[in-house]
Amino acid sequence: MLAIIGGSSLASLSILDITHRQVVRTPYGDPSCALTFGLIGGQNVVFIARHGYGNSIPPHEINYRANIWALHSVGVRGIVAIGSAGGIRPDLAPGSLVVPDDLIDYTWERKHTFFEGSGPALTHANFTSPYDETLRTRLINAASAVGLPLFAGGVYACSQGPRLETVAEILRLERAGADLVGMTGMPEAALAREMNLPYASLCIVTNWAASRNARKMQENFSADILARCNEQLHTLLLQAI
Repeated sequence: MLAIIGGSSLASLSILDITHRQVVRTPYGDPSCALTFGLIGGQNVVFIARHGYGNSIPPHEINYRANIWALHSVGVRGIVAIGSAGGIRPDLAPGSLVVPDDLIDYTWERKHTFFEGSGPALTHANFTSPYDETLRTRLINAASAVGLPLFAGGVYACSQGPRLETVAEILRLERAGADLVGMTGMPEAALAREMNLPYASLCIVTNWAASRNARKMQENFSADILARCNEQLHTLLLQAI
């Protein structure tokens, strides 16, 4: 059973044939919302809206541990995490779909691990490759099969939020090798790794990052682009699942 985590641009999943919802209590507090169970293309899927169904939880206040623990507790075997991002690399224009292959974490004061206090015995999770390659390949092949343009790789920088970044901050990220920037990729990916849950990220580029030129800034996300991206996401997920 695959889990899909929806970001701010995907607070619900219209292609999901819902069977039921379940409130899950965790040792780490409440998840963002109830888990939604259903079928996509005849396959069992669990969906959770990262920011809550009202899209009201800011990125630095999301209970990432509760979300990942809840998904693990109901028996999911992999996670596709969908999120919005700003394009730093010149070819990652608003509307692009990206499956990143690495990340840089710039967040702070978030609960980054399950290994604290009197919890489970400490394990140093191998995070050399933060995304599961089998699940990444599944998404990439699905996009290819249905003819969807998709960038198969890129370095995702996770900023603290909820404010957007300054020009100087984006230039620093660019020098560090980042191709796109978002606010929710960490500690989500690391927590999934600690739970031995295969995890892949699927990013929608919703805007140009702050250091891009004025003309590009005017090309930021529109309702039409959002509608097209969501349609592409649905097509991709139907093929991948």
